Amino acid sequence: MDEILQKIHDCVANGKINAASPFPPALRGKPGAAEYTQEALKQGFKPGDIMNEAMIPAMGEVGEKFSQGKIFVPQMLMAAKAMNAGLSFIKPYFSSGDVKIKGTFIIGTVFGDMHDIGKNLVAMMVEGSGYKVIDLGIDCSVDKYEKALDENPDAIVGLSALLTTTMTNMKTIIDTIHSKHPSTKFIVGGAPVTPEFAAQIGATYGKDPQDVVEKLDRLVG
Repeated sequence: MDEILQKIHDCVANGKINAASPFPPALRGKPGAAEYTQEALKQGFKPGDIMNEAMIPAMGEVGEKFSQGKIFVPQMLMAAKAMNAGLSFIKPYFSSGDVKIKGTFIIGTVFGDMHDIGKNLVAMMVEGSGYKVIDLGIDCSVDKYEKALDENPDAIVGLSALLTTTMTNMKTIIDTIHSKHPSTKFIVGGAPVTPEFAAQIGATYGKDPQDVVEKLDRLVG
């Protein structure tokens, strides 16, 4: 890997956002993902290569470590923030076609539920893996999902819930959307959600952010 791409990879993998970021302590005062991404673009690297050769592999490694219990939410969140810092300079190339997007992912926390940490981690991980992400936020009504699907009919939808009392709303959302968009595919997740529950409501189960990315890749493949 070219030196500048390796630096971007390492910054994302270690959660080094920019030069002002104090985390991780070993890289304090040094450039981060933001600066190195800008430098790579100035050197003429293609935006797609920066994503595919540096950012996406780094987030894949982070996701694997998280799944294996080798790192935890704070470290994963910092890695996602570092990736987003670099990605902010890549996004302008999305509309031009210079960066090929794998697909579109609509995500939100279901209505009645105000929790968003898990949903936010999934959104950042998915975006860092090459998808266009439409984050609807928390307490999302069926109407919010339907409007987003009307504008992005080929999107895959992610539903998140942290409470047993709100996860049942996933079925309501899925059934309502399927009446209008019967081919829509869903990925569901959250603390109370199980593979069995996901199967019962006609959705794919996402255990954690890395698992969601892997399931998405299969669904769009």
